[in-house]
Amino acid sequence: MIDQHCRGVERDDLSRARFEILIAESGAPAPPGTTHFDSSAGVAVRRWCAPLLDLPVHAAPAVYLSRRAELGADEVNWRLLRAAGVAAFLVDTADAGPEVLSTAEMGRLGGAAADEVVGLEGIEQRVAERARTAVDYMESLAVALHERAARAVGLTSAIAHRHGLHFDPARPSRGSVIAAANRRLADPKEILGDPVLLRHLLWAAVDVARERGLPLQLPTGHGRAGIDPYRADPTLMAGFVRVVQHLGVPVILLHCHPFHRQAAHLAAVFPHVYLDLGMGLASSASATAIGEVLDLVPFHKLMFGSGGSALAETLLLGALHHRRGLAHAFAARIGRGDWSPADAARFAHMIGSGNARRVYRL
Repeated sequence: MIDQHCRGVERDDLSRARFEILIAESGAPAPPGTTHFDSSAGVAVRRWCAPLLDLPVHAAPAVYLSRRAELGADEVNWRLLRAAGVAAFLVDTADAGPEVLSTAEMGRLGGAAADEVVGLEGIEQRVAERARTAVDYMESLAVALHERAARAVGLTSAIAHRHGLHFDPARPSRGSVIAAANRRLADPKEILGDPVLLRHLLWAAVDVARERGLPLQLPTGHGRAGIDPYRADPTLMAGFVRVVQHLGVPVILLHCHPFHRQAAHLAAVFPHVYLDLGMGLASSASATAIGEVLDLVPFHKLMFGSGGSALAETLLLGALHHRRGLAHAFAARIGRGDWSPADAARFAHMIGSGNARRVYRL
């Protein structure tokens, strides 16, 4: 398979507190007296990752973490990334710091090809911290986007989790961008949340993507706790999707859960919209959601992305749950006589790698 959406994993050994935060959707410590190992993600780590570290299935959390520390992060990352069985990682480098593996290191440890998907907000942050005037900000942003896109296979925007998808789909005027940029430069270290500048950044990315033939990833669904979940419903940006349709830029909707049916509708009715079928760590949700999406979307519009980040465990489990969910959904359709085994094999190849190779021009 091609993992068309993941992030780098941490290169150093981790404390138990840090590990638990990284397997939690909330990104926060468990309440006193509890543990994030008491979750579907925690159980999955003990069930599927423990044997890869030479431990029995369902090894206790303390035993698992002790063995992880004994082997060391480099060995653990090598074992788990290879076990994911991925032919290529497309790595979102947004906010990537020195604590995580580079794109090249991800490929080396995983025994796979690896390419970069450029996070727009990370580029904007660096430009904002260096720009002296609003005009300088706009010009520098355009240059930086072109430079980074030259080495990438795609671009990704976090507008859903910085502001929400209920944004004005129109390209913002130059005057409104200059006014917003002046406000931004007054405190450039703040996380970008201004809707005008987020729209400007998104449209600048559309221009670059159109010029270079790159797809644009848009995470939707659950994400940052600071954004009301309903604002990440992908149907809220149907206006934007409609406006960019004639520009020839593929739009790939990521995550989507719990709005996967809404995302499936967009992918079904817009020829340039694609859907990431990866459901991450939630195995039961994977099987259910994959089955629902298969009934709604043409199979040439579906791709796999683990959505994993920070922990090699998350990439492995994303791949594992995708395979298991897809196998369950396919077996049901073959068992009913709806599909032939030959059709199922062809669809599995399309979803696992064929569609990503075509859209990303790999």
